[in-house]
Amino acid sequence: MAQPKNDDELAILKKEIKEFWSKFKTTCCNESLDQTLGLRDLWQESINKLSDKWTKRLKEGDDIINKFHEYTNECCQKRKSIEVKQEKLSEVLANIADGKKQETDLMDSIQELKEELTRRMKIKSRATEEMEQRLLKAEVLFKERLGLEIRKTSAKHLQFIFSCIDHKDFDKPFILTLSINEEGAYEVISCSPPLDCIEELQLKMRETNNFSAFIANVRKAFVALTYK
Repeated sequence: MAQPKNDDELAILKKEIKEFWSKFKTTCCNESLDQTLGLRDLWQESINKLSDKWTKRLKEGDDIINKFHEYTNECCQKRKSIEVKQEKLSEVLANIADGKKQETDLMDSIQELKEELTRRMKIKSRATEEMEQRLLKAEVLFKERLGLEIRKTSAKHLQFIFSCIDHKDFDKPFILTLSINEEGAYEVISCSPPLDCIEELQLKMRETNNFSAFIANVRKAFVALTYK
């Protein structure tokens, strides 16, 4: 009678062992699955963070490249602007150099003209006729090469007509009209276009008695006026 009881106990024990093993496998598998899912979620989170980080880096790189292109274009535009300004500066410097040479020639020619005009008023002879011819030649020289024409007005004033002054319009006339007052000194009647410094130049001429320098300074003032 003892044998059946032992068999029942053995069967119960086997059943309990089987149930324990089943629970053990289920528990182990569930824990492994949970760990796997946790690792998967952690990996996915890391991938998302890296993706966001490199997306930001790529955007920053694109911004740097765009700024570099903008800076390059700006440099090209500034270089072109500098080249244009250098060309204009070279042209202005060339005009100034040419103007200085003309002023030097004008001063020499005006001094010669003054001396000839003085002799013309004092001498009444054949030399006067020869002088008149030389004056006519000098006037042609002034008009053709230096852009200066000298006329007498109906009021017996002496009129100096300058040209080749305005680099934008070399034919534009600049006119200075003089007379001789009772003291025998030159006096400015009119100036077109007006010069603010004409009174100062006239006073200096009377102090130095240098008429050629006065004419040259008037021309310089006209030239300076065109660059304002």
